[in-house]
Amino acid sequence: MDGSRQGIIDAIEHEADLKKKYLNSQIGCLDKGFVRLVDFMGSDASVVQAARVSTNKGTTDKKRDEMLIRYLMRMRHTSPFEQVEFKFHCKLPIFCARQMVRHRTASLNEMSGRYSQMPEEYYIPEIDRLRTQDKVNLQGSGEEQIEEATWIQDSFKDECKLSFENYNSYLKCGLAREIARINLPLSTYTQWYWKMDLHNLFHFLALRLHPHAQYEMRQYAKAIFALIQPIVPVSCQAFAEYKLNARTFSGKEMNIIKGLLNKIHPNDISTMLCDSGLSKQEQEELLDKIT
Repeated sequence: MDGSRQGIIDAIEHEADLKKKYLNSQIGCLDKGFVRLVDFMGSDASVVQAARVSTNKGTTDKKRDEMLIRYLMRMRHTSPFEQVEFKFHCKLPIFCARQMVRHRTASLNEMSGRYSQMPEEYYIPEIDRLRTQDKVNLQGSGEEQIEEATWIQDSFKDECKLSFENYNSYLKCGLAREIARINLPLSTYTQWYWKMDLHNLFHFLALRLHPHAQYEMRQYAKAIFALIQPIVPVSCQAFAEYKLNARTFSGKEMNIIKGLLNKIHPNDISTMLCDSGLSKQEQEELLDKIT
């Protein structure tokens, strides 16, 4: 049996084992929400298999497979990561759902307020979340808690309760569900099935795990990341190192960095590279960037 075919068989068996362990894993988010792993296709082995299809070798040994995944992530060879897909069942406030919809590479199907009555469930922020507007990040919260936090939280609760009381009254009057729902708050919980391939999921996570992303949205991103890590641990580790915790520099910024490095003795640079934990190939790539 050729290496490619054996690699496919091994990947399928590995995926079956992962599904027995991790399907239907669920993480709670905010006060009433959650993310549940409904299904997935593929694993780290699938990424390697897709990348090596042209050589007909499939997976080789664990060390080389890990090095390949890291290389793919580092060099932005994204198509092998698109061979892995994840499907989630999410329960989240509508304002969070609308932020996720911005990522147009997902496939989703949402609970409909036209077909069914909306459950009386809404998100109420903790007191600590009621902060003043950030003066630098114009779309985010600052660090200072607002003085009227308790009153605002109580007001949120009262307004949401009143909105649902009116909503239920409209339905009792015979008003169509599609119209009765339109005054419900953005804090109302909705549910959907949400599917995305791993490459685009990493793009989503890079944006929504960022400190400037809204706190509530970050909780869902953290939950999704935690759910996929056991399935694609090597890919997640590479993503964290080369994307999530990495930074890019402009051409002018690179010139400044090169100027600073020119003041360091070559032997000191060599020592730092040896102590860095980078592979030999990564050390060569770094030198190519900074020289």
